[in-house]
Amino acid sequence: MGVRVAVIYYSATGNVHALAQSAAEGARSRNAEVRLRRVPELAPDSAIDANPAWRAHFDSTKNTVPEATLEDLEWATAYAWGSPTRFGNVASQLKQFIDLTGGLWQAGVFHNKPATSFTSSINRHGGQESTILSLNNVFYHWGCLIVPVGYTDPLLFAAGGNPYGTSWPSGGGEGPDEAVLAAAHYQGRHLADISERLEA
Repeated sequence: MGVRVAVIYYSATGNVHALAQSAAEGARSRNAEVRLRRVPELAPDSAIDANPAWRAHFDSTKNTVPEATLEDLEWATAYAWGSPTRFGNVASQLKQFIDLTGGLWQAGVFHNKPATSFTSSINRHGGQESTILSLNNVFYHWGCLIVPVGYTDPLLFAAGGNPYGTSWPSGGGEGPDEAVLAAAHYQGRHLADISERLEA
């Protein structure tokens, strides 16, 4: 059957999008079939227009990255989830999509499927670890097998050494640097490797 990875994310200004792309490429490098999907934007145009980077990213991805559906979750044998931090928690856009999954959860769709997550915030201590742990709470309820990156490769230290999952402190500036993108790529590879072992 092969490993099928759904990379589901929300990104406002593009940082989490960049991490999602790298994670997807990492999974593909292990011959996994990958679906890269963004969840729907819930914010009004007035909020998006107030931040030029938000508007630019929304416009650049709305027709190039498909929106996530529940069918994507049924299709996948493994998941990588990405969210910016919102007061140390998951962004409402991603949470709203997760809140639609009750029927799949009751049907056991998520049971024993590996899941991993990644995040970005402006500050290094702006809630990155708590955001990933918040996503893990969902995975516990679903019965997923949580796949952290841990300290399993030296490249993770160059990216900040977050054992929970890849994270990027944007500082309001440029997107993720090469070290962090390499960590996200590794996280996608690691998820695919664990998924393949479980299938075997």
